[in-house]
Amino acid sequence: MAASSSLSPSLLLGCSFLIAAAVLLRRHDSAAAATTTTTHLHFYMHDAYTGPAPTAMRVVSGRSLLQSTTDIVDGSSPPRQFGDIVVLNNALTEGPDAGSARVGTAQGFGVRVSEGGLVTDLSMHLVMEAGEHRGSSVAIKGRIDVGVGVRESVVVGGTGRFRLARGYMASSSYDYSLAAGGVVEIHVYLQH
Repeated sequence: MAASSSLSPSLLLGCSFLIAAAVLLRRHDSAAAATTTTTHLHFYMHDAYTGPAPTAMRVVSGRSLLQSTTDIVDGSSPPRQFGDIVVLNNALTEGPDAGSARVGTAQGFGVRVSEGGLVTDLSMHLVMEAGEHRGSSVAIKGRIDVGVGVRESVVVGGTGRFRLARGYMASSSYDYSLAAGGVVEIHVYLQH
């Protein structure tokens, strides 16, 4: 009987501590939810593999796992292969035209992870250089399958106004070819 009475105060103290912690966490979550901002960013990324000033470049050439690694017509290797590593420093603009107002830069790299070279594991920072978000950036990580109309990637964080951001990026080819690059339309939905 004496043993059960000595457990009661410590059990009561432990339960009290757990209830106090739950109340504190609930208040913190409510305060955080009240200050969360939702932001939608929309721009176009200009991805140029060719021309006098390319903004994306294959720095490591992989090797295709397909039977033939050359094009049957001209004997050249395919534009993208398994294992390729591509770095990018692409302009982000308000509209799809190259002369449209620049709002930032997409910087990062992608590794071709599919046998046909159409799927990339992408790691990218969207650095804002104009407007109210100037000086802020968003970090993106995702699987980009060029064969899919709209590709989703996860926002893994941000800097400046987007510190502690979470959300997703939806990208789609606006005018794009695997050989030369082109324009990609990007929508980013953030909570921060």
